Amino acid sequence: MRPVYTYVGSVIVTAAITASMGCASRSQVRVYDPYRSDYHHWDRRETVYYNQWVVQGHRDNRDYHHLNQDEQRRYWEWRHQHRHDHDHDRDDRDRHR
Repeated sequence: MRPVYTYVGSVIVTAAITASMGCASRSQVRVYDPYRSDYHHWDRRETVYYNQWVVQGHRDNRDYHHLNQDEQRRYWEWRHQHRHDHDHDRDDRDRHR
């Protein structure tokens, strides 16, 4: 039963972190991923993915820009392995217009 509690705990922590940032500005920041040579829009949705990465990996919750290069590389590797990449979805929608 312990894995269920771990999962529920992770969801609660992610929701709390996300809710605390709910009032953040809606501006988008483009972040360059040098490992794939592409840009990502760092918006509220990317923050949710980042927080998920933090919780799943039991990492300290530091701002992405305060991570060292190796930690940033690990984040982008994880991010590209998760196919809910809204940046590429957006690009696909734009191509079909």
